[in-house]
Amino acid sequence: MLDHRPKPTAEPSIAGGARPKISILVSDLSSRGAGRWGSAVRPFLLGQALQGMGYSAEIVGFSTEGDRQIPPSERSDTAIPLHTVAISSPYPGPKAVGELFRHLSGDIIYAYKLKPSSFGLAMAHRLRHRRPVILDIDDWELSWHGGDSYRYRLSARQLARDLLKSNGALRNPDHPLYLQWLERWVAQADLVTTHNGFLQRRFGGTIIPNGKDTELFDPDRYSPAASRAAYNLANYRVLMFPGAPRPYKGVEDLLTAMDLLNQPDLKLVIVGGSPYDDYDRTLRDRWPQHIIHLGKQPYGEMPRVIAAAHVIVVPQRQTPAAQAQFPLKLTDGMAMAKPILATRVGDIPEILGGCGYMADADAPAQLAAQITTIFANYDHALELGRRARDRCLTHYSMAAMGAGLHQAIQQNVFAKGHQRHNILGHTNPP
Repeated sequence: MLDHRPKPTAEPSIAGGARPKISILVSDLSSRGAGRWGSAVRPFLLGQALQGMGYSAEIVGFSTEGDRQIPPSERSDTAIPLHTVAISSPYPGPKAVGELFRHLSGDIIYAYKLKPSSFGLAMAHRLRHRRPVILDIDDWELSWHGGDSYRYRLSARQLARDLLKSNGALRNPDHPLYLQWLERWVAQADLVTTHNGFLQRRFGGTIIPNGKDTELFDPDRYSPAASRAAYNLANYRVLMFPGAPRPYKGVEDLLTAMDLLNQPDLKLVIVGGSPYDDYDRTLRDRWPQHIIHLGKQPYGEMPRVIAAAHVIVVPQRQTPAAQAQFPLKLTDGMAMAKPILATRVGDIPEILGGCGYMADADAPAQLAAQITTIFANYDHALELGRRARDRCLTHYSMAAMGAGLHQAIQQNVFAKGHQRHNILGHTNPP
């Protein structure tokens, strides 16, 4: 069993009691990237956790949507400064990179994602400014391109086409070839953080699970019956999927399970949707009898939406992409004391710790059986939900996330590298 809890330690002191400022570098702050869910996305969680431990934090990144700012209604962390560098295409040029560097005012640069457009730029920034770099890996980026089996088909003609044409594939800084090369540089970071065992086994580093704002996501503040009435769900037993459906997330397996049960009052409520394609519509066209689509909701409204659920569902499939993830909908449900039905993929069993209902991946019949079990004794399901809330408070709160981050920074960045990097009171070379 993985133990995600920070280990007790004597806290090393920082000069004068000060804590360094940290710039979180994000490659994509657009509504298709880290801006799509406001405060729920990991860079914002990292910023909140750092602020909770007394660090000053800022978020800096590119956006193809001009200087669009994430609306305050979608953020619970408006105290974190957000600097958006507008770019006209997904490929930032030297001018945009220079502007990004001017915004990186932190004593430590925290690169979000193992990409050239984040970690690669952070390492380039370190060459001149000598500030330590932390790398956060929340996905195996190469898994979207075949993982370890990926190969660039090298030929002189193909190379020339990919480099010289205006839309050449290798002009994309995050091309899979560059992702493959960059994986060899992970050890050069001063600290690596990630959120699950799959990624830790692959890249090393310290596990920092995603935290949840357990004061905002507090079930005592919301009435399930009132929420169901507000969203026109009062006549249904609600299986809720809060997030963007993708094939590897197993929503089709759940819908197949609902076919097997054939119970008209059982509905899958999808909250949000995919910003990438029309996969949501494909699901609705195939299973219109099962799906209710609420669409994207403001972050501050999500606890009220979650309150309407009878069960939160996380039916991930057994793929490298799914194994590398920490599904945020898990802690949505745990914080709100909801019964949770999930599959045995990645760290999900360890995160739930026996406080939920499990099925094998890619097994609709098992999902159907567990749905039957849940509603056959719903009082017991609610008790498991309450235990899940307690587990979330202990291991997956913002306070727990902040404590783990602080300890990792103290032990791996400041304590080991403060003389080399001069973290506090640094001066830039001429």
